[in-house]
Amino acid sequence: MGKAIQILFIVFRLVLGGMMVYGGIQKFQKPIPKPVEVVETASKFTSPEKESTLQKILYISGAKQTGYFWQVLGVCELLFGLLLILQGTSFIGAVFLLPITLHIFLFHLYLESDEMGELLQTGGLFAINILLVLKEHKKWKHLLWIKPI
Repeated sequence: MGKAIQILFIVFRLVLGGMMVYGGIQKFQKPIPKPVEVVETASKFTSPEKESTLQKILYISGAKQTGYFWQVLGVCELLFGLLLILQGTSFIGAVFLLPITLHIFLFHLYLESDEMGELLQTGGLFAINILLVLKEHKKWKHLLWIKPI
């Protein structure tokens, strides 16, 4: 049973790390739209029934328009995904990815709650990330329960 659990966690690391590397690469595949293009695209979704689509467009486009956030997110996904895939650095990769997977899950929970497949996928990735961090609790539990001198 112990060997099966070890293999399962290796699969978890590879899946989460692979998804993060893929997501990081995707951040650099398309050019960042000009602000005028964002406004033109957003203006097509101003009717009340398309409000959720408008929110997604404005949120993602806003992250891209900062000139740094989208790229930093992509670099972090790439780097932390690679750290997770490598055996010796997998714990630090899992810890660093935790806020990113939480953010991705919350984005889908609040802005794409009607997309059940994506919500389950991102929730699964967040759960895998939590499991990978909890698996190594011996490495960090002493930080939570500091004994007085």
